[in-house]
Amino acid sequence: MGSIVPAGQLVWGTQMPIQMHSLSRREEWEPAAPVRELVAVAKAADDAGAFFVGVCDHVALPYDAYTEKMSPTWYDTVATLGYLAAHTDHVRLLASVVIAAYRHPLVISKAFSTLDHLSEGRAVLGVGAGHVAGEFAALGVDFAKRGEITDETIDAVRGAFQNEYSEHHGAHFDYGPVGQGPRPVAGDVPIWIGGSSKPALRRVAERGDGWIPQGTPRAEMRACVDYIHAHRDKTRPGAALDLGFFPENIYVGRAGWDIGPTALTGDPEPIAESLREASDLGCNALHIRLRSRSASELCDQLAAFGRDVAPLLN
Repeated sequence: MGSIVPAGQLVWGTQMPIQMHSLSRREEWEPAAPVRELVAVAKAADDAGAFFVGVCDHVALPYDAYTEKMSPTWYDTVATLGYLAAHTDHVRLLASVVIAAYRHPLVISKAFSTLDHLSEGRAVLGVGAGHVAGEFAALGVDFAKRGEITDETIDAVRGAFQNEYSEHHGAHFDYGPVGQGPRPVAGDVPIWIGGSSKPALRRVAERGDGWIPQGTPRAEMRACVDYIHAHRDKTRPGAALDLGFFPENIYVGRAGWDIGPTALTGDPEPIAESLREASDLGCNALHIRLRSRSASELCDQLAAFGRDVAPLLN
């Protein structure tokens, strides 16, 4: 499908709060927040001009030393995005990211074609290989083969998005021709690849429409972007990609409370100046996190970012 970000533009979006309770990423107010506040934040992002809102994915987490800070609460990705689709008008609905190996590709394509149809063309399928070995074990999926399963899944899902009747004959999936409807509005759904390992970056270059970095610091972004472009030029010359950028946490204005030593805060222009580095690095999609102490404060921050910072990005 290629790029969906307007040419020459730096757009922004945000991961939704409340829908996951990972101890390392949530705000203190989120676990007790009702569903109406999840909806309020999505509407605030939509009204503020966000390009996307994201919902992440885990199915069943074991409790061990690796996952002890993750919490078992992760809302189902497609159900949540479908619910938010009914409460928003313009913002794109990003799975950030679906762990491809947990589901048959026809299940994924059916869900996201339907989401795209119901939302009038706003679905974005983010795909990742996954990282929790115990979750793979619980679902009966070979953790060691997750990369090859992910690649094959993307190819099969792409075929189902683009063709009413599709077939696939590979090492892990063998079916077809079989038909699926409803169809994606534009005849396809964009696929953004999550991850920052070399296999993930190659996956972006070879198969993706975009990239969702995972834990990549600013100092390493140039090398990652150059690697994607170099591999893209070898495998898909000229393919247009939407490349993500995760800046530091943001608070527009003076917080008056501890938002962390590295947060971007203060007046709009210095914040925007820092964020414009994404464009210099070849990225066009900001994944921002605004600090907050309540849903209402987050809604106010989204409004402030959309009103005062976003116009300065381009």
